[in-house]
Amino acid sequence: MDELTQAGIIDPALRASYAECKRLNSLHGKTYYLATLLLPPAKRPFVHALYGFARFADEIVDDLASPLTEDEKAEALGKWGDGVLSDIKSGTSNDHIGRALVDTIKRFNIPISYFEAFLHSMTMDLTVGEYQTYADLMEYVYGSASVIGLQMVPILGMTGADDQGALDCAEKLGTAFQLANFIRDVGEDLERGRVYLPIEELRSHGVSSQMLEERVVTPQIRSALKEQIARVRNLQKQATPGIQLLAPESRACIEAASELYCAIVDEVEKIDYQIFDKRAKTSTWRRIKVAAPAYVRARKAR
Repeated sequence: MDELTQAGIIDPALRASYAECKRLNSLHGKTYYLATLLLPPAKRPFVHALYGFARFADEIVDDLASPLTEDEKAEALGKWGDGVLSDIKSGTSNDHIGRALVDTIKRFNIPISYFEAFLHSMTMDLTVGEYQTYADLMEYVYGSASVIGLQMVPILGMTGADDQGALDCAEKLGTAFQLANFIRDVGEDLERGRVYLPIEELRSHGVSSQMLEERVVTPQIRSALKEQIARVRNLQKQATPGIQLLAPESRACIEAASELYCAIVDEVEKIDYQIFDKRAKTSTWRRIKVAAPAYVRARKAR
């Protein structure tokens, strides 16, 4: 029995929407997709739906090959996002991505505010090029990443021992994933006219905007990156106890996602912080090393 059927998704149009979300996850979110495979089959489609929504919005904003201007992208994002939010409120959608998303939200009673916050952050990408302080950045990160963790929790399930603790840790882990992305993608983000590392923190290490544009890893840039990496690891450490507050059959998935995604900063260190010339990515061997025992744990927990 396929995972859509196991999840109780029978309607052909709805199955097609979930299938498209899964395609987007498998194509663009390789680490997330691998971790999702560790969940029971009946849970996977709903995670794909969340990813499909996030990825589709992100592509409107970040597609470098798009012929649209920033204003046109903002208009396209606003039109699509407003339509999806309206569909969430009405409980039905004809959008190829929105149909699966709305179904998932209804099944798990996920707050619409999480999706409003996400779309707000995507809009910020079209209007904000840098963030002066970490607090300023957190407005963006909450919507672009923290809420992803919060959206996931109802699908993953909780033990009931400390539901708020599980949500707090999910938010922190989502933030850690995003900050790891920022560290890896400094050069790529410069191409889009954005700097996601807090400007005041960069300045405290002697890093100027001109220095970043020169794309040479100086001792000052290396020092600034070390501070950011330490923050990722600290957030991951704070979030880890919360995994035990999730339903047993979901823990292996999040453990693997945490280890693999936060491992990006390990890879940045391995390439000696040469983020402008190389892309730090988790090796296939490390993915196998993490995924194999996680799969065994996941099977035992079901």
